[in-house]
Amino acid sequence: MAGAAGYPIHASASPADRVAPRHTVLVRVTHWITALCFFALLVTGFEIVISHPRFYWGETGNILTKPLFVLPIPSSRASVVTGYGYVMPDQNGWSRALHFQTAWLAVLTGSLYFVAGLTTGHFRKNLLPAKADLSWRALRGHLRFARPDETGAWSYNVVQRITYLLVIFVLFPLAVWTGLALSPAFVSAFPASVTLLGGQQSARTIHFFVSLALLLFVVVHVVMICIAGFWSRMRTMITGRAVARREQA
Repeated sequence: MAGAAGYPIHASASPADRVAPRHTVLVRVTHWITALCFFALLVTGFEIVISHPRFYWGETGNILTKPLFVLPIPSSRASVVTGYGYVMPDQNGWSRALHFQTAWLAVLTGSLYFVAGLTTGHFRKNLLPAKADLSWRALRGHLRFARPDETGAWSYNVVQRITYLLVIFVLFPLAVWTGLALSPAFVSAFPASVTLLGGQQSARTIHFFVSLALLLFVVVHVVMICIAGFWSRMRTMITGRAVARREQA
């Protein structure tokens, strides 16, 4: 197996520390902006959901409509009966404003990362898995929560590659699409954006599940960082450099 920068690693080799670039400035900057945006979207999104923790399918939905499902949490509005004897503080106003503003920042950041990833070949070189890695044996070998060796700081395994591609090309665009479908101004200009989703309430329901999938990704991502070595991985994403080992002649 090849090590950092293509240097082969042998068991009998005498290792020496070597510092070299791992992540570009663009990747690091967009990563941290996206992380901050996700945190803000998560908090404000929760505030929006608790104002009406009922989900529907179709174009319309209200307290007189039979829901598709109901979240077992209290609402922040007394008019939405949830079975609890109290209501939570209503923060729906500022949370909606901040949610949409942060969403646009995330879209601009993601668009910059996407364009740069295509033009620089980042997706092809660092994320697109090789055909040989798509076998079940190769996948199964990486489906375990184990601390990787030092070469893991220099490349993504096949499970990571597939997951990142799924997030970048499926979940993130779907979150943007369903989010825009909830904007009256956008829908008035592009009505097909919500029609293709089955209605505005359908878009809201899909947006909720996509958000849960992204939250699950972030949780697993953080857990794997802790397992692989929290400070070394954080240093790599902050400074762009990682310590690798290569053999000495």
